[in-house]
Amino acid sequence: MAATFSKVKLLLSTNGKQIKVVQIVTAGTTIHETGTSASILDEVWIYAVNSSASSVKLTIEWGEATAPDGNIEVTVLPEAGLVTIIPGLVLSGTGSALTAVKAFAGTANVIMLSGYVNRITP
Repeated sequence: MAATFSKVKLLLSTNGKQIKVVQIVTAGTTIHETGTSASILDEVWIYAVNSSASSVKLTIEWGEATAPDGNIEVTVLPEAGLVTIIPGLVLSGTGSALTAVKAFAGTANVIMLSGYVNRITP
C-alpha cells in the first residue's frame, strides 16, 4: 500500500502566518507538534526572517530541549529575507506522546518563523 502525503501548516501557525519567537531561553516558543503516532512522519520545513538590524542567534529545539542532542543553532543575518532553517527533517510521535519543535532566540520578538509540514501516512 502506498503512503499518503499531505501538506499542512505548522501546528502553531494561525492560518499559515509566521510565528514570532518570543522566548530567549529554553523551553522555547512552540512551533510545531507531531501527533502521537510513531508511524506517521512529519517532514518539517522552517524558514526564518530577522527583522532587526543585528544578527540574532536562533536555537531550534528539535524534538527535545536537551543540549546539544536536540539543539540546532544558526545565526540569522539581519534583513536577509527568508532563510532556510529546517530543510525537510523528519519527526514522528513516540507511539504514545507527541514530539515538539520549539525555538528561542538571542533577542525576543525579532525572529519570525514560517513553513509547512509534509505529513506522510503509511
